[in-house]
Amino acid sequence: MPLNRRTFLGRSAAAGAGVAIAGGAAVPAQALEHGAGHGHGHGRPPKRYSFTVMGTTDLHGNVFNWDYFTDKEFDDKARNDVGLAKISTLVNRVREEKGRGNTLLIDAGDTIQGTQLSYYYAKIDPITAKHGPVHPMAQAMNAIGYDAAALGNHEFNYGIPVLRKFEEQCRFPLLGANALDAKTLRPAFPPYVIKRLRTPHGRDVRVAVLGLTNPGIAIWDKVNVQGKMTFPGLEEQAAKWVPKLRSMGADVVIVSAHSGSSGTSSYGDQLPHIENAAGLVAEQVPGIDAILVGHAHSEIAEYRVTNKETGKDVVLSEPLKWGQRLTLFDFDLVWERGRWSVEKVGAQVLNSNTVDEDPKITGLLVDEHRKVVSYVNQVIGTSTAAMTTVDAPWRDEPLIDLINHVQTETVRAGLAGGEWAALPLLSQASCFSRTAGIPAGEVTIKDAAGLYPFENTLEARLLTGAQIKDYLEYSARYYVRTAAGAPVDTSKLTNADNIPDYNYDVVSGLTYDIDIAQPAGSRIVNLSFEGKALDPAARFVLAVNNYRASGGGNFPHVAGAQQLWANPDEIRNTIITWVQAEKTVDPARFASVDWKLTRDGTPVF
Repeated sequence: MPLNRRTFLGRSAAAGAGVAIAGGAAVPAQALEHGAGHGHGHGRPPKRYSFTVMGTTDLHGNVFNWDYFTDKEFDDKARNDVGLAKISTLVNRVREEKGRGNTLLIDAGDTIQGTQLSYYYAKIDPITAKHGPVHPMAQAMNAIGYDAAALGNHEFNYGIPVLRKFEEQCRFPLLGANALDAKTLRPAFPPYVIKRLRTPHGRDVRVAVLGLTNPGIAIWDKVNVQGKMTFPGLEEQAAKWVPKLRSMGADVVIVSAHSGSSGTSSYGDQLPHIENAAGLVAEQVPGIDAILVGHAHSEIAEYRVTNKETGKDVVLSEPLKWGQRLTLFDFDLVWERGRWSVEKVGAQVLNSNTVDEDPKITGLLVDEHRKVVSYVNQVIGTSTAAMTTVDAPWRDEPLIDLINHVQTETVRAGLAGGEWAALPLLSQASCFSRTAGIPAGEVTIKDAAGLYPFENTLEARLLTGAQIKDYLEYSARYYVRTAAGAPVDTSKLTNADNIPDYNYDVVSGLTYDIDIAQPAGSRIVNLSFEGKALDPAARFVLAVNNYRASGGGNFPHVAGAQQLWANPDEIRNTIITWVQAEKTVDPARFASVDWKLTRDGTPVF
């Protein structure tokens, strides 16, 4: 049953006043005065209280321990499990052990995008329809009993109306102190929530949770947020809100931040240190006790950062993505000088593969799950050959050619009849998953969708031959330098400097070699277009995904290049639609070896 969020939060929250919860009921934040009392008396032992804050992050639409792209139970090399149904079992155990009243449960964002389950309820049977369904993630998180969740950048992928509808369906606030209304510069979401925990000593503990999201939203989801919302830095907003929360009587301040722990960025100069700023927040903003970290898809059980001003440790923890881990922050408090103060904080993570799924959660959403399984198994065409991405990181494979072929055709149609139609057309694609594949015979939605697990859309940008060469050189940093004659181990050949697979691009429409014996920056050789050496001054249209075009991966030139065309539909859908229209996928039509790895002119493979 959809809940009106406003009846839960009160209108002040949406206007940016935050929300305070006392004993489960909403009360004005300023009504939480300090508890009375003095010290702990002469000779009497001090009053103590312990509580636990549980945290998840980057759930990305995972409720069931299921992979909708392979249509079977999720599995990986480390035997991890995924999904809120598993998290629910862990949460129940912790609540049983600690006492439910001594626990809180929060999330650090990226909730409503990532699986075909979340896609289905954003696009196929959208929650925004007049009598639309309740989002499965809202249903599951409500049933588990979340207290708050920070906004992630992927919350904005489907546009603000879908996010607002999801927010309305949640029985807990979505927090974003640095998601501001572009016109008024006031918070567009509640910045914080204050929860009261009853202690045996008649002195409640007030726990403030401040939510911070990623400033990169302004770049990555520009089309959805430009002119509507703005996203200032995490440190400046934390510095504004933490003292306010302390002055309102918060005994404990926890930040839920959709931002990685280290000050690095895959966006280079566009987002210097602000993409992964949780560590900087801990170091620079006094008054924070712990930070639940998200966004980076890393597992950090416990990481301590010393605050420069106070000299106190701030404890950070990031549970692994998709519900693979649950963070526990354990707080020990002592009553002294008329108030609760934090004596000790520790963090650990629990592994969801140690428990069974909670039947309450799987039972709640079994119908939604079946609908989506049936949807992804729809046959949309046939393929004349089996194709896989297993070797795509080091060989020119037909499946990556298929993505580039579809993108090239789509952009060509988009530019037809216009001033850019006569320019030569190139296309970039990455190997997003080394386990994607299309079988010989029937091709389903899940097969086609598995080639493109991200919600990226397609653009056309104008680049020169010289810029394309720079782009390819930058991409080729992905390979570990390997001397001619040295043995080649494919398990150690790629991901130099931790560059992820999705930040290695191949470009179709050209031919080139990548000499991995050479240092990064000097690897692209024999670069030619239509059989001739590439003219540095020639102009090309590059079909490129919006992540790359908006600076994702910090590839040179593309973010500043002129946009010639853009398509609001996901590339994944474009591939599905193409297969449906063609009916037959025949590699003979699009597959060709346009690039190869070499060493001193000799092919590696």
